[in-house]
Amino acid sequence: MLHIKPEAAERHTLSLLVDNESGILARIAGLFSSRGYNIESLTVADVSEDLTLSRITIVTCGSAHVMEQIIAQLDRLVPVHKVADLTAEGPHVERELALVKVAGTGEHRIEAMRLAEIYRARVLDATTGSFVFELTGSTDKINTFVDLMREVGLVEVARTGVVAISRGREAI
Repeated sequence: MLHIKPEAAERHTLSLLVDNESGILARIAGLFSSRGYNIESLTVADVSEDLTLSRITIVTCGSAHVMEQIIAQLDRLVPVHKVADLTAEGPHVERELALVKVAGTGEHRIEAMRLAEIYRARVLDATTGSFVFELTGSTDKINTFVDLMREVGLVEVARTGVVAISRGREAI
């Protein structure tokens, strides 16, 4: 009997250029949810001078076959101008921003500041009992920083989601 190994799901970062119109984000999210695909991260911002185009960055997981299906379905949506799988296309830059609130006194406060310095987190707000740090970097870097802050008094985290752009001279 022949056993076929299922394709492994991999993390992919997709970048879409779309018309800046109401309802497009709902249509894209609906496409993912109706097919059972998960969106791990989603960011949207206007990217044109005349406010007519937006860039949507989506992080999702799937096999090569699933990613082909997702991209084909996104390409068929009328207000979508271009879909790029930055992961498959090669070198690209990804960043995320997080605001991390940490409470503590004494040794916990000192340790939080020491870790923030190592991770190049900036203090945005400080009181006698808490800090709010700003941290930018890869998703892994932010996850590690948040995990370390759990041990010294993590209170709350707010994250932007991933933004990404391909390297080199070409645009999406």
